[in-house]
Amino acid sequence: FFCLVDAASVGLSLRRDEARDLVEVGEAIKAAAAEQFPVVHPENADIHTVTFTEFTLPLEQADHAKTGKNTVVISPGKLDRSPCGTGSSARLAVMHARGEIKVGEQFLSRSIIDSEFRCAIDSVTTVGPYDAVVPQLSGRAWLTGLHQYGLDPSDPFPDGYTLSDTWYRTLD
Repeated sequence: FFCLVDAASVGLSLRRDEARDLVEVGEAIKAAAAEQFPVVHPENADIHTVTFTEFTLPLEQADHAKTGKNTVVISPGKLDRSPCGTGSSARLAVMHARGEIKVGEQFLSRSIIDSEFRCAIDSVTTVGPYDAVVPQLSGRAWLTGLHQYGLDPSDPFPDGYTLSDTWYRTLD
């Protein structure tokens, strides 16, 4: 579940130098929304809280497609480098519910660093009693590494560990 927030409504404009402010405001919005608006997925009870804040800028029309800039706050304190697939899907659903986009119409979703996903609504459906969209997204990705992990049976921390020194604030 996402909180979609018009960035200007909280004094932000999705500039790269606002990253820290976006994270701090986004985390506060997410926490307040999770507390005030309990949610549960109608078909999967394990999905049961607001997880992300997505800040958006107004839609624009360019080259036969609507475009929109956004950034998604990922807890505990960073911004997605991509326009975020689930975030772009959430925005498509909201746009469709508001009558701002039709099935098959193109939408170019841009991130805070101008990476792009080409999006559209493939079809409409329902999930439980709710109207829903079936999104279609494409983009570009780069291989950043190959990793192989092993677990020594004598490792005293088989599930890993966390320390507050690796993030800007203490982990919950």
